[in-house]
Amino acid sequence: MSSLLATRIRNIQKKLSITESGIFDLNTCKAIEKLKGVEPPKNGVLIDHKKAIQKNFGFIGKEVDGLIGPITLSRIEQYLSNYMPPIPKGANMIVSKKSLDLIVNSEISSKSAYNTKYKFPILPGEDSGITIGIGYDLGQVSTSKFVEDWEGILRTSVINKLVKTVGKTKSAAKEVFTAEIKAIEISWDDALEVFYTKSMPKYAKDTIGIYPGVQLLPPDAQGALVSLVYNRGTSFTKPSEERRKEMKNIAKHVANKDLEKIADEIVSMKRLWDINTSRGLHIRRDNEAALVRNATYFILPNEYVFL
Repeated sequence: MSSLLATRIRNIQKKLSITESGIFDLNTCKAIEKLKGVEPPKNGVLIDHKKAIQKNFGFIGKEVDGLIGPITLSRIEQYLSNYMPPIPKGANMIVSKKSLDLIVNSEISSKSAYNTKYKFPILPGEDSGITIGIGYDLGQVSTSKFVEDWEGILRTSVINKLVKTVGKTKSAAKEVFTAEIKAIEISWDDALEVFYTKSMPKYAKDTIGIYPGVQLLPPDAQGALVSLVYNRGTSFTKPSEERRKEMKNIAKHVANKDLEKIADEIVSMKRLWDINTSRGLHIRRDNEAALVRNATYFILPNEYVFL
């Protein structure tokens, strides 16, 4: 191994926070496999680990030779150089596409599921109000915000009907969940437009408001906390301090950039819901926690989303 290549490997190992041996050893392979989500070869032979990494970085055919030379190192270096870019003017956070997919999947699962179950208003239960689109809870917004978000997308007559449900939750929401409201249809394209252009930027700001410094976390972690706030809101006291204690605790862990403790608090929230009646919330919390726990600054530019 030339001294120049050894220097490059040590730089890679430094970024991976592992022993800087200057040799592309098994420890280095495992660190890259973990970072990139590469399935390790079952036999554990070093050259097979190297080949698996090359395949993950786009090598094909005879290029997959297990020789970690200048070409392979260049691709690894390029990947590890993708630190978060500056946030453009008008945006507030950098989240991962994966974390936004988690929110959509948690709220409505898929386009086909949306068209089957969610294109008409629903009343989910728990502390929710009547919900439209992709998790847009009418019980948690003001009249002015609702009109601002949906004006020009829904007909004025439809907006006027839905305004009567704004701010109402639980039994109050049930009272206004009439046949007329249940018959309102919102298309997938309209739901997506509001989700990406109105809801996500708004909840990014809300997340920053209760978790100062969240923008310094890896994109997966930032997005997971947006998901949490989208689902649970911003209060540390309502409906009670006891039910919101994990939400409050997360603030100090964000300030300390402690991903493990943030993830632990998210998992701890599952105590609030019976798994037999709220399995979806248990799954959502587990998925958010996993995103935070495994978050890394090393993601490809096409996986960034500015909110």
